[in-house]
Amino acid sequence: GLGRVVAVALGRAGYAVVLAGRRQASLDAVAAEIDVAQVVEADVTDPASVDRLFARVAEVHGRLDLLFNNAGIFTPAASIEAVSLADWRASVETNLTGAFLCTQGAFRMMKDQDPRGGRIINNGSVSAHVPRPHSAPYAATKHAITGLTRATSLDGRPYDIACGQIDIGNAATEMTDGFAAGVRQADGSIRQEPVMDARHVAEAVLYMAGLPLSANVQFMTLTATTMPFIGRG
Repeated sequence: GLGRVVAVALGRAGYAVVLAGRRQASLDAVAAEIDVAQVVEADVTDPASVDRLFARVAEVHGRLDLLFNNAGIFTPAASIEAVSLADWRASVETNLTGAFLCTQGAFRMMKDQDPRGGRIINNGSVSAHVPRPHSAPYAATKHAITGLTRATSLDGRPYDIACGQIDIGNAATEMTDGFAAGVRQADGSIRQEPVMDARHVAEAVLYMAGLPLSANVQFMTLTATTMPFIGRG
């Protein structure tokens, strides 16, 4: 997915990459594509697991210059009255609480290290602007990510911590594999949607990450040009 594409691009650009996630085998496969990469099995919904992740980063690297908050899930499509509480909670725990816990861990490191400061980039979504039909948990959590981005950016100012958000629409990943067969639209119809190469997302993240801390992309929206985003809903 996007995590792999971005991680590989960062590694090839010279970053020492730490890969974090729940599936060790998947992390190892990505690490094999990067010259300098460390794998830490972690569950971003578990505060103790996130604490161990950042302790490991500090132990191995001594500092943290960039966090890319990418963990996210999309629960089964359902009209809002049919969304299960379990799916709602799973979305909030992974998409929002996970991003908050990782932001908190990174913020603490960046605030205390010398030289202090760093950058946090949140993977939002075009759903942070307008939702797809039958996607209340995902849309709500991605709107909340925008609030987290703004709050982190504000709180980080005194400590040279920059925070920005990239809102992506229809990058070619396993999440969009079914788009060629058709996707439900706001009018109830099912239509095919175009996708864009995920490498464009990696290039955009590299640009955001490479800026000096005196400059920041607060929000960037990157979509397949003709996807139904402008005016959808």
